[in-house]
Amino acid sequence: MNSDIFITLFSRDIKKLRREIEQYHSENALWVPLPGTINPGGNLCQHLIGNLRTYVGLTLGGHAYIRDRDAEFNQKTFTQIQMLVELDTLHEVVINTLRTLDEQKMEEEYPRHVVDLFPEQSVRLVLTHLLAHLSWHLGQINYHRRWITQTPSTQP
Repeated sequence: MNSDIFITLFSRDIKKLRREIEQYHSENALWVPLPGTINPGGNLCQHLIGNLRTYVGLTLGGHAYIRDRDAEFNQKTFTQIQMLVELDTLHEVVINTLRTLDEQKMEEEYPRHVVDLFPEQSVRLVLTHLLAHLSWHLGQINYHRRWITQTPSTQP
């Protein structure tokens, strides 16, 4: 994958993530855990923001960011409105960072260890992993949002 493909796919999925968060009908709905699950949509979204701001924005782009991974899963760090603003910032940071990556940079060793299965990790490999991670959690958020926002007459 070249940087244009990464730009297209990350942009698409971050925009989809923003639309999912926007479609929650209330602030509280973001934080309701579903039976048999651990993380509601709000925590998953906070996690994605922290993950991508750290591994793309900070590590590859030099954009200042201090991550609190535990808080991503255990606190309501953002309101729904703040989350939407954070997602707009995330989109800008990720896309601007990806625009700086040429083919040579894509093949360089990523400066942090991220993917356990690979002893050597190129920037391209880590970006592929991060895109899959984003898509995985985006699907979980979509499921959570659709379940939570059902009308009472259609809930099981």
